[in-house]
Amino acid sequence: MQHPSKGDGAGTDSCSLAPIADLIDRLRVDCPWDRELSLADLRAYLIEEAHELAAAIDERDPAAINEELGDLLFEAVYVARLTGAELEEVPLAGAIRSVIDKMVARHPHVFGDEKDQAKAGSAAEVAAMWEQRKRSHDGERSVLDGVPASLPALVGAYRLGQKAAGIGFDWDSTEAVRAKVAEELDELDQETDDDQTGQSAEAKARVEEELGDVLFAVANLARHLDVDPERALAAANRKFRLRFAAMEAELKPGGDYPLEELERLWERVKLRVGPARRASP
Repeated sequence: MQHPSKGDGAGTDSCSLAPIADLIDRLRVDCPWDRELSLADLRAYLIEEAHELAAAIDERDPAAINEELGDLLFEAVYVARLTGAELEEVPLAGAIRSVIDKMVARHPHVFGDEKDQAKAGSAAEVAAMWEQRKRSHDGERSVLDGVPASLPALVGAYRLGQKAAGIGFDWDSTEAVRAKVAEELDELDQETDDDQTGQSAEAKARVEEELGDVLFAVANLARHLDVDPERALAAANRKFRLRFAAMEAELKPGGDYPLEELERLWERVKLRVGPARRASP
C-alpha cells in the first residue's frame, strides 16, 4: 500500500500550513502583543482552543468545528514558531513528516506486508498492539508514561485505566468495577457525616482522598461500559444548563423562592426539557 505522504500532491497547496506560518511571522514583527508572546503564554491558549473544539464536536456543529479547528491549527503552528524563537527550530515540514512516519510505523496491519495485515483482528487487539509498539518505540519505563499529567483529571483517570488494562491489570467484568465503586462510596461514607463544618484539615484531606478514589473508580466503570466519561459528563452539564435556564425563565427577577418551590419547578422543567442526546457519529 502506498505511503500516505507519497501521493500525487493533489490539494497540497490548499491544505498547506505555510500561510499560517507567514501570518504569524508578520504578527511577530508588526504587533507589539505578539512580539511579547511566549511559549508559556501560548500553552494556556492552546488548551483553551482544544476545549473549544471539543465543545463544538459535542454539539456536532460543522460551522463551529470548522472555526475552532482553524483556531487550533493556528495555535499549533504558533507553538512551532515560538519553539524556534525560544529553544530550537521546529520545521513544520519536519513535524508533519515525523507524525506521518510515526503513524505508518504504528499501523503495520495497514501499511505492512500481508503477514502484518493478517495479525489485525478486533479494534481491542489493534489497540493492544498499538500500546506495545508505542512503548518499544518511545522507550517508556512504564505503561503509564504516555498519559500526560496535564490532562483533565477525569480524562486522565480514564486513560490510566486503559493503559493498565493493556497489560492485563483490570477488573474482569463490569459488575466487578461496579462493586469497586460501591466499596469506594462506603469508604467515603466512613469519612463523612452530615455536618462538615469545623472539620480538621486532616479530616478534610481524608474526605478528598476517598472522593478521588470514587471518581477514579467511576471513570473505570465508564471504560468498562465503553462510555467516554468526559463526553458523558459534558452532556450532563449541557442538560443541566438547559434545564436550569428553563427554570430561571419562569422565575421573577429578584424573587425569593423556597427550596421546595424550586424543586417542584425543576421537576416540571425536566418533563419539558429532555436529555441533551446527540446522535452517534
